[in-house]
Amino acid sequence: MNQEYDYIIIGAGSAGCVLADRLTACGEFNVLLLERGGSDQSIFVQMPTALSYPMNTERLCWQFHTEPEAGINGRSLHTPRGKTLGGSSSINGMVYVRGHACDFDQWVEQGATGWDYQSCLPYFKKAETWIGGANQYRGGNGPVGTCNGNNMSLNPLYQAFIDSGVAAGYPATEDYNGYQQEGFGAMHMTVRNGVRSSTSNAYLRRAMKRSNLTVLTGVLTRKIQLEASAEGLKATGVEFEKNGQVQQVSAYREVISCAGAIGSPHLLQLSGIGPKAVLEQAGVPVLHDLAGVGENLQDHLEVYFQYQCKQPISLNSKLNFVSMGLIGAQWLFFKNGLGATNHFESCAFIRSKAGVKWPDIQYHFLPAAMRYDGKAAFKGHGFQVHVGPNKPASRGRIWITSADPKQPPKIQFNYLSHPQDVEDWRACIRLTREILQQAPLESYRGDEIQPGLSVSTDAEIDTWVRDNVESAYHPSCSCKMGADTDPMAVLDEQCQVRGVDGLRVVDASIFPIITNGNLNAPTIMVAEKAADLILGNKPLPKAKVAVWLHPHYAEQQR
Repeated sequence: MNQEYDYIIIGAGSAGCVLADRLTACGEFNVLLLERGGSDQSIFVQMPTALSYPMNTERLCWQFHTEPEAGINGRSLHTPRGKTLGGSSSINGMVYVRGHACDFDQWVEQGATGWDYQSCLPYFKKAETWIGGANQYRGGNGPVGTCNGNNMSLNPLYQAFIDSGVAAGYPATEDYNGYQQEGFGAMHMTVRNGVRSSTSNAYLRRAMKRSNLTVLTGVLTRKIQLEASAEGLKATGVEFEKNGQVQQVSAYREVISCAGAIGSPHLLQLSGIGPKAVLEQAGVPVLHDLAGVGENLQDHLEVYFQYQCKQPISLNSKLNFVSMGLIGAQWLFFKNGLGATNHFESCAFIRSKAGVKWPDIQYHFLPAAMRYDGKAAFKGHGFQVHVGPNKPASRGRIWITSADPKQPPKIQFNYLSHPQDVEDWRACIRLTREILQQAPLESYRGDEIQPGLSVSTDAEIDTWVRDNVESAYHPSCSCKMGADTDPMAVLDEQCQVRGVDGLRVVDASIFPIITNGNLNAPTIMVAEKAADLILGNKPLPKAKVAVWLHPHYAEQQR
């Protein structure tokens, strides 16, 4: 390997693989990509139905856990992050949700100039090949393959869930990633030809064929090297450890952290960039007192709302070793069938109450009743929805306690610490129960497994939620973009770290506010847009498309 590169990218995840591809495509720049994990060539990564395995595998995943969370009765939640080529795009549930248009307009309101929906949409399209073909909202020639699974043909419960939402008075939506997010419809996934469409498969594979990209795996990035001069602070390179040897490598142009919402603030703090008190407490020399590093941390929570199924049609019958073996064999030979889907083939986005402008509750429907570890919830057949509010008011933080880069940071989301979040969960449980009690599910619906009909008052709902809620694995917003006047803004709208030349952050940590949906799609979009910023390219022309909002959202919940 060389001792100097034009760009050094830290983290080969959802954003890092995109940048590795885009920054090397012109052939002018030498790029070094550093990744702590190793190969993603595992059947458990590549086969969509095996999604529960990677996030519980040490080799593929950082096994982070939160500090005890007071708002959920002192429980510590699992916070896995990808540690392999493709990062979290190689271990996630492959759900493709861009977020609502208003989420990105909200980013602009928070000081992220140029990140409005009409400016971001061209980059969503650039990243994607939608199975339905290109249109004014969807891309037709991008690296990431997106589809709607088996179009719900595998199980009648998918359509029954959609029909139940319509029966409850909500709209149906043809494409929640297009004109209208609000409503019930088919869910989309990052799967191409039956195989996970991670950023490693979509971007990095082709980039690795270029001589101007060097990829190092099994690398622990210890810190970003910084130099002070009369002009200010500048990132000059990276110190990393591989096979027990500590090495330094220089960056002629920029160092770019794509280490994720946990990894990027951790790395900045290890490098001497962050809140002064945090760094001093950890014994790290303070090179740049930047108060917002690690703050503003946000996540989505969810519960499993489960029913018994009166007809023997759910996936619970497929959880035995014989059935799983047959599913795996069909996928290996033909890349189709139950092995080629994440099983979330219908979904919904609704508003929790009148006056809410755009959806703030999300549903993933699953024709099985399972536990968080992927095992059957009970003997027999069942179905469930994964559901939770998507615009939490609670804010957390990430902080280091040691200068040792091998020590994980402390993670505290402060779940359910804001009264609004508690109110939103009460609405969420009641609205969900109402939807699942509608006539289209009548012939399938048995007893309510959980929460159980005995959970109905505010106090009962609060207790059940605090005892049962789990992370949806969407940490974000911990190095947020913002205005010069915002003392907690870590980055400017160019993704540059304030007060440090030659250093950017590009991953889900840069979101000012969490989006209404899963985070892989907007993270890829952020990297596509950031690539043009880094290269000095003219931004793609802004879109001029219509966006549906409920015409009476101020007065009506549906």
